[in-house]
Amino acid sequence: MMLDEAPEAAIRAAVAAGFEAETRFLADLVAIPSTRGEEAPAQDFMAAAMRKRGFAVDEWTIDPEDLKPLRGFGPVMHDFSRARTVVGSLRPESSEGRSLILQGHVDVVPAGPREMWTTPPFEPVVKDGWMHGRGAGDMKAGLVAALFALDAIRAAGYRPAATVHLQSVIEEESTGLGALSACARGYRADCVLIPEPTDFRMTRAQVGVIWFRLRVRGRPTHVAVAGEGSNAILAAMSVIENLRGLEADWNERAKSHPVYADLDHPLNFNPGVIAGGDWASSVPAWCDVDCRIGILPGTKIEDAQAEIRACVSQAASGHPFLRDNPPEVIWNGFLAEGWILEDADEPEQVFAGAYRKVFGGAKPPDRTMTALTDTRFYGLYYGMPALCWGPKAENIHGFDERVELESMRKCTEAIALFIADWCGLVKL
Repeated sequence: MMLDEAPEAAIRAAVAAGFEAETRFLADLVAIPSTRGEEAPAQDFMAAAMRKRGFAVDEWTIDPEDLKPLRGFGPVMHDFSRARTVVGSLRPESSEGRSLILQGHVDVVPAGPREMWTTPPFEPVVKDGWMHGRGAGDMKAGLVAALFALDAIRAAGYRPAATVHLQSVIEEESTGLGALSACARGYRADCVLIPEPTDFRMTRAQVGVIWFRLRVRGRPTHVAVAGEGSNAILAAMSVIENLRGLEADWNERAKSHPVYADLDHPLNFNPGVIAGGDWASSVPAWCDVDCRIGILPGTKIEDAQAEIRACVSQAASGHPFLRDNPPEVIWNGFLAEGWILEDADEPEQVFAGAYRKVFGGAKPPDRTMTALTDTRFYGLYYGMPALCWGPKAENIHGFDERVELESMRKCTEAIALFIADWCGLVKL
């Protein structure tokens, strides 16, 4: 269905009128340091906002044991006792249009050394049209835009003619269990929109990601006779070099992939966290390295795991201590398959119509990701077309993360017009 001019104009005016409140709301949400395991206050904030607006709110504690048998599950290696998903639903008495899930995540990555930020990461500041703060771009701005898009529709005097679920999830940055828990609880729709910060590009594909811990052990001695021991940290470094070789091999294969062939080095291996040893004058007996590596769409998780284990074994076989004391490989987070957008012609056409009204042009530019989002759960496992499109952000996962506020306003407008066209409207 095509949106009439009168409701379109009213919705766009309502977005503009509500944008100052939207910006304040984003600042309040960014000020909540919702790092891994500490997301509960942010979820409380979102649940309260949904209840205030009359959503039917469903919130539950995630039990990993319930999700373990499901495809896409990633093992949890931290305190998960306070992990919650929050869903606010708007359900008409009789549905006349197409249903929609809007999803955003409130979990953010650690800020790192605070002194290396220009402004404190959890004290949001607006400068030159950008809001600075950890999570401002990835992806609290998109979640807030979805909420205020629905606000604008109501302020314009309408409501969606079909069911809309607004999902506030966690664990997007480490396992995806927030989104998986919503799927397991039965939330379904004719389309899913995830407003990640894509700089207004439509995500066409994303890599899969595997997390693992490399657990290396050594033989401790006094450093004065270091040759009599085995340094676990140095041994871990040699294994890491072998894994870099695996990364190179996988990127060579990517050159023949139907989607990733034209991207330079799409698969990245990252030893992201290292801990080891007990004393500067003792040869370290242990070293743990938390690693991340990307995999191509179409690669089976178990096949990639087998190659990782074989690579580690090969490195150990040439080491005088590790050949008899091989490192452990422990899967400790993402076991995520790659994803390609398919079977989404109808929602893409409708979204392109909303995009044209805000930006001009035929449709959003394409984006092929070398990272991942929660879209994979919906597209790969639950048969729901999932669009990933959102505002402009910079320094994601880095210092001085920021989101362009004008891009958030335009994003809110486009999402509101998409909801109106996809779901249909009923006059209040």
